[in-house]
Amino acid sequence: MSGEVLSQEEVEKLLNIMSGSDKKSSAGKGGAAAASPAVAPRGDSLGGGIAASPSSVGGWTRQEKVTSYDFKRPDRVGKEQMKTLQTLHDGFGRKFAAGLSVMLRTVVEVKLTVVEQMTYSEFIFSLDNPTCFNLLRADPLEGNLILDINPSILYPMIDRLLGGGREGTLMARRPLTEIELRLVSRITNLFLRELKHAWENVMALEFSVVQVERNPQLIQIVPPSEVVVVLSFEVALIEVRGIINLCIPYNSFERVAGKLTTNAWTSYGGRKQATPQSIAKISKSIRNMHVEFKVKLADAKIKTHELLNLRVGDIICTQKPVATPLLASVEGIPKYWVRPGTYKGYSAVQIDEPIADPTDIIAQE
Repeated sequence: MSGEVLSQEEVEKLLNIMSGSDKKSSAGKGGAAAASPAVAPRGDSLGGGIAASPSSVGGWTRQEKVTSYDFKRPDRVGKEQMKTLQTLHDGFGRKFAAGLSVMLRTVVEVKLTVVEQMTYSEFIFSLDNPTCFNLLRADPLEGNLILDINPSILYPMIDRLLGGGREGTLMARRPLTEIELRLVSRITNLFLRELKHAWENVMALEFSVVQVERNPQLIQIVPPSEVVVVLSFEVALIEVRGIINLCIPYNSFERVAGKLTTNAWTSYGGRKQATPQSIAKISKSIRNMHVEFKVKLADAKIKTHELLNLRVGDIICTQKPVATPLLASVEGIPKYWVRPGTYKGYSAVQIDEPIADPTDIIAQE
């Protein structure tokens, strides 16, 4: 009968044989079970009308927990490693948001929304086209990583870098120009710098951008069925929201997967209790470091032909009163309100008061 299709009559005979064998086996286990009713009467040994079954123990029905498993999408990354990746990149998102806020001179929120494993083909086909598809190298990890910046948030960030206003920017369906690619490199470099800090407690990584593509389907770093871990960050800028995806193939961190455990890893952004010895050590190391201190005198608008005709000795008029305090920034972060003056023949400023919340100043500008 091998190689042939069973007829309806043969199928019915097989079903009858199977049902007959089931009845015999249940009768052989003790006639009391077959003769007893489905529900025990009130007041018998089972008590209170609880259903009796061969799988019942002490009046309670034992239920087996069944977990579905898809062999087409094997979970190669353990739950503990996924949890570690989520906690690690949660701290990274906060640091990246602070850096973006300073760069774009407005409040930016970055939140890790998704951490999941999927196949590489599923990840590629979920992306927009065109998009900003960055091929990354992370030495000493094997292979490449992917950083995808969705156009819905990329173009508003470029608009802010070019001096755009507070209004939202419509998403453009076109490839990036050479000037825009230069501006995007500032964002990706900030992302990689903070990502390097986030991974320091796991291992030292050196990130670099190998290639930037507009069509994600043109680059295949692993086979389509290979498992990858995708971390999606939601970026909120003014009234615009968009997604930045970081794709890490499993074969890239397979050899160091053992380090992604709670026992061998300390949470990124965690703080130990400061001791007098650690404070003295850090103070000594940063005492002679150079920092950039800038004072913003005033803003002025002039026409292009006036700019081209400027000569030494020309005066540019502003609308800012002389007595108004000036804004002083340290490494690009607003820190003090100051007043201009001179000291021993040098141009100088006198600090009036520190700025409690730099984000308010950034938002106002």
